[in-house]
Amino acid sequence: MTLPTLQQQADALRTGQVTARDLVEAALARTSDPAGEGTRVYTRVYAERARAQAQASDCLLGAGLARSPLEGLPVSIKDLFDVAGETTLAGSVVLRDAPPAQAHALVVQRLIAAGAVIMGRTNMTEFAYSGLGLNPHYGTPRNPWDRATGRIPGGSTSGGAVSVSDGMALAAIGSDTGGSVRIPSALCGLTGFKPSARRVPMDGVLPLSIQLDSIGPLAASVVCCAVLDAVLSGEGGKLPEPAALRPLRLAAPLTLVREGMDASVASAFDAALRAVSSAGALVEDLALPEFAQLASINAQGGFTAAEAWAWHRPHIARAPERYDPRVISRIRRGAALSAADWLDLMAARKAWVAAVEQRIAGYDALLLPTVPVVAPPIAALQESDELYGATNLLMLRNSTLINFLDGCALSLPCHPRGGAPVGLTIAGSNGSDRRILSIGMAVEAELKKISP
Repeated sequence: MTLPTLQQQADALRTGQVTARDLVEAALARTSDPAGEGTRVYTRVYAERARAQAQASDCLLGAGLARSPLEGLPVSIKDLFDVAGETTLAGSVVLRDAPPAQAHALVVQRLIAAGAVIMGRTNMTEFAYSGLGLNPHYGTPRNPWDRATGRIPGGSTSGGAVSVSDGMALAAIGSDTGGSVRIPSALCGLTGFKPSARRVPMDGVLPLSIQLDSIGPLAASVVCCAVLDAVLSGEGGKLPEPAALRPLRLAAPLTLVREGMDASVASAFDAALRAVSSAGALVEDLALPEFAQLASINAQGGFTAAEAWAWHRPHIARAPERYDPRVISRIRRGAALSAADWLDLMAARKAWVAAVEQRIAGYDALLLPTVPVVAPPIAALQESDELYGATNLLMLRNSTLINFLDGCALSLPCHPRGGAPVGLTIAGSNGSDRRILSIGMAVEAELKKISP
């Protein structure tokens, strides 16, 4: 699967090879294809609005007045970002009677101001509370790798990932509380970026955990993610340049993150480490015993359960039957956490982060598998609560480490062409976003040499 990058399409627009309206019509055609995934990818399509935005972009492009590198490019947004005049459902039905948003979420405002064409709202795990992507209300988009079997896209930004993989948008904007940008990117063969929390403002975004939530892009390349991150964060300016790999010192954690790898992931991960090492980076295995402690720290449900319970209490009291049973059961775990438990959790996190940062000091980044297994079939997960729960924990295990660290991370495709999608994570501490993007550009170039 070779997807066009934002830069390639921006160049095509600038040179007149294609118009923004052409790009929108192509995306809409794929969205409305009855043989495709459109009805499961989008919960709302902005067809006429997108056409109008594209027409405005074409006028500006014709006058040489592009507002940003996103001018005229189709982008999808996850169904937890406010759009003025609409009710934000977040993949649920329980909020259908909620009042409409009074204004766009700040990230939506920034995308529109940059000239991006908003194609629609994408489907997601209800309230973003799962790494699998299943949704009993709106259906589950099928992973592009194996449509015949029907495999999960990963969650919670499930529709966003498939909107990009299937050409219904050039990029998607999602949220990431425990891996919800990186997991679907890994499973669907995309590049995803989770920035440091609070780098991108959460104004007008329905929360899952205010301690862990972050907003990031899913797209075709690291540069695509960097372009989008510059707009979402409001940082603007010159993009990071690819790092020189030869002086880099990269840590490959041994603790926890490689447990349970299937053959496809193990082979692709090992090949990626060899490629990076051959390019001159010093790749060192590193024991991180703190990683093995996180499950016990979060044994009561962690920040996600506590903060989700605080937000959802009135809705659960009003209409519990309208929730996905597999989501509400985890939200309800938060009811048992006291204020003292929450303060203990805050203290435990502070100590844990300090210990991890001490161990990784001196390294430029961490390298680990984004997800230890390839995408499993949807049907088996729908049928078994036990399998659903175990698989969800496995999918989230590696990525949630970086959220708890309050770090930033990329997931890059590292599988051989034609193989099951596998993601390589490049992660760093809080605030190292531009550095991680820079390293990611260099690593991406090496990975393309072994899987062109």
